[in-house]
Amino acid sequence: MPIKSRPSDLQVVTSPYSVFSTMDAENRVVLNCGGIRHETYKATLKKIPATRLSRLTEALANYDPILNEYFFDRHPGVFAQVLNYYRTGKLHYPTDVCGPLFEEELEFWGLDSNQVEPCCWMTYTSHRDTQETLAVLDRLDLDTDKPSDEELARKFGFEEAYYNGELSWWQKTKPKIWSLFDEPYSSNSAKIVGLISVFFICISILSFCLKTHPDMRVPVIRNVTVHTSFNSTAWTLDKTQTNAHEAFFYIEAVCNTWFTIEILMRFIACPNKFLFVRASVNIIDYVATLSFFIDLALQKFASHLENADILEFFSIIRIMRLFKLTRHSSGLKILIQTFRASAKELTLLVFFLVLGIVIFASLVYYAERIQANPHNDFNSIPLGLWWALVTMTTVGYGDMAPKTYVGMFVGALCALAGVLTIALPVPVIVSNFAMYYSHTQARAKLPKKRRRVLPVEHASGPRGPQLAIRPVALEVLSWPSDQALPAHLVAADREVQSAEVQVICATATACLPA
Repeated sequence: MPIKSRPSDLQVVTSPYSVFSTMDAENRVVLNCGGIRHETYKATLKKIPATRLSRLTEALANYDPILNEYFFDRHPGVFAQVLNYYRTGKLHYPTDVCGPLFEEELEFWGLDSNQVEPCCWMTYTSHRDTQETLAVLDRLDLDTDKPSDEELARKFGFEEAYYNGELSWWQKTKPKIWSLFDEPYSSNSAKIVGLISVFFICISILSFCLKTHPDMRVPVIRNVTVHTSFNSTAWTLDKTQTNAHEAFFYIEAVCNTWFTIEILMRFIACPNKFLFVRASVNIIDYVATLSFFIDLALQKFASHLENADILEFFSIIRIMRLFKLTRHSSGLKILIQTFRASAKELTLLVFFLVLGIVIFASLVYYAERIQANPHNDFNSIPLGLWWALVTMTTVGYGDMAPKTYVGMFVGALCALAGVLTIALPVPVIVSNFAMYYSHTQARAKLPKKRRRVLPVEHASGPRGPQLAIRPVALEVLSWPSDQALPAHLVAADREVQSAEVQVICATATACLPA
């Protein structure tokens, strides 16, 4: 007879599948980044220790116990690559974000940006070249907008007196004088002064060139007594030399008077006299101006000396005044900076040119001596150096040419080598100029002043950082960005900036494990 089982003898059998499912759910974690939910294993986040995701605990302020998830108000596109880095151990760069944003996100998650995969490294590091280019353009001072009073006070070092409203007469006048003579685009008056300066530069250069023309010079005639064949004396006129017309002296005197006034005013009103004296354009300016007065002194006290005309050679420094035009043209500044940035390529070009000149000069010298050549132009290797330089630079004056077949073959190789040598670095120089020019045009279209964004963290509960903004601070934030702050709002602006730092520090502290 079968025995019936009692209810107390029944045993509850649990499915192995449900046990593993419960254990798997406990090992998973939900991450909500910018509204997009990601789910992964806790063990996956432990693969990279000492990072923000490897230290997740339920005590953090961004943990939601109801939804059982961690919320991060960060860029969701970058976080997808960050989470993939934990899963696969390979960090890739998303092409739809800017490089600095990607670096900021990696810094927030505690990851090293140098771990980017080689396939994405060139794309990722391109922003660093852009930042270097923008830094160079900032040093070139290509801004044509009028600086604000606050920027001028900061530039001249009396910012505190400006905030306190205690500016003296000279502190108010000094920036105006500097802007008038050194910043042509700061005001209409500065534009007029800039045009006057350019006018005198052009007149000075034109006068310097025209006074050497034979039709613009006056002969120096003297009476010479001669003895005739009849034992008598007679006199005749002898032209010993020619001097520039007297009008050129007055033209140069007026121009150099303006240059002297200009450089004195700029020196008196400059923000930093040490940097002013060291500037290359200023060195050219006061050396060229000083050469005029030295030339006057030599004409007065040393004109009787022999070979005194040689001293006039040093007046060629006045031609260098053309570089002063860089203050009035951003294109010239970009061109000069292009040559600076291409210094390595230019050095490489000169090296290969020198190498080719020496090789082909030696070859053509011996090639012209192989066959009978009564009209040989290459009597020495130094003469061949001149021919090789002219040929490799594709100038070809024609004063020297090989006459033998072997020499012609060497000349053909020299010309081809010169074309290839010069053509290789040119695209690099052109690309550098295009890069600087395009960034300059982009900066010109970029609004200079933008509204400040206050990083306030909105978190519920006592653990979240909070910030109380006073009405005066709200007035600071709502003040038009293209106008300078009045004196009564300057202190509030400092409080707002200090509050930004406090919020950032509080946010970082709240995200750390308890």
